[in-house]
Amino acid sequence: MNLNFPFKKNTKTFRPRKEIPKGSNQHVLLEHAAKTLGTGNLKLAVMLPEGEDLNEWIAVNVVDFFNQINMLYGTLVDHCSDFSCPKMSAGAKYEYQWSDERNKKPIACSAPKYMDYLMTWVQSQLDNEAKFPSKIGVPFPKNFQAEAKKILRRLFRVYAHIYYHHFETVLELQEEPHLNTSFKHFVYFVSEFNLVDKKELAPLADLILKLVPDCAL
Repeated sequence: MNLNFPFKKNTKTFRPRKEIPKGSNQHVLLEHAAKTLGTGNLKLAVMLPEGEDLNEWIAVNVVDFFNQINMLYGTLVDHCSDFSCPKMSAGAKYEYQWSDERNKKPIACSAPKYMDYLMTWVQSQLDNEAKFPSKIGVPFPKNFQAEAKKILRRLFRVYAHIYYHHFETVLELQEEPHLNTSFKHFVYFVSEFNLVDKKELAPLADLILKLVPDCAL
């Protein structure tokens, strides 16, 4: 589902967009979601369509949020350097370290390095048919929702970093409405299906209360 952000024509994504195969049920769900989102009712847009599989709906939205955040950060990449952002943080209170299958022990790194690790890792998860099946008849693994939660928890950190450390640039680029709409959409979705723990959202708790006052977290 594309929020149709009117970014400048030369805008590049931080990583290539993840496309959902046309003809698949997930692509049908994506089109349904885009139409619902077009009404402007974000709370309605995140609800599971009647008769559809929850895992497929989560998968479609995880791909969409990856693409949205990928594009948002892509517009800021020239303003987020090892020098300006030596830590992946959200203010002075929250710092995020990276770990994955290769780096079992969490490692401290700059924000751009963390973003590189994160987007590469998410892309690999989404491209793995065993973890994120897109073909008809291929079942979702039993741990699918746990994996989706992990991805969404980490993608939230990109929003948090942008709001804390790059908001002035967002304003200069006139991207605040797009950032706010994307984040509100994210909050409604993870709240609807309990996909990100409240404590993980704490860095932006005040902003959530302001932007999404009717969202029960």
